Amino acid sequence: MSAPSGNPVPSAPPSYEEAVGINVNYPHPYPVPGPGEKPDGKGMNPPPFMGQPPPANNPITVQTVYVQQPVLFYDRPVQMCCPSCNQVIVTRLSYDAGALTWLSCGGLCLLGCVAGCCLIPFCIDALKDVDHTCPKCSALLGSYKRL
Repeated sequence: MSAPSGNPVPSAPPSYEEAVGINVNYPHPYPVPGPGEKPDGKGMNPPPFMGQPPPANNPITVQTVYVQQPVLFYDRPVQMCCPSCNQVIVTRLSYDAGALTWLSCGGLCLLGCVAGCCLIPFCIDALKDVDHTCPKCSALLGSYKRL
């Protein structure tokens, strides 16, 4: 099967640029693979980023918050920072009759100590509730209840 004698048979079809009419000397927006490079894009530089500029680095502000641990009040003085006057203090103790004092008094009455001996618990600080106050501003800081 040969072509008619008047028309020569082309050896290869025309390239895309020749068929569409693209100027081969015009710079391409994307890099064209050179000799020895694969056309899959490996070894080629990506196109430059033409979008928005990167956001400006704003300084980050750091706020330090100190949280004071809750203070447990017992029957001993406590060294702490007073929340009222912001001074480092050792608490002042005051003793008040509480539930344990009254129950001790009632128990002694039931045992027959009615001639004034039942009032002994009101003289013993170990049976009373303890209030912690600031020695500088006299603010009540906490209490320790025996019962």
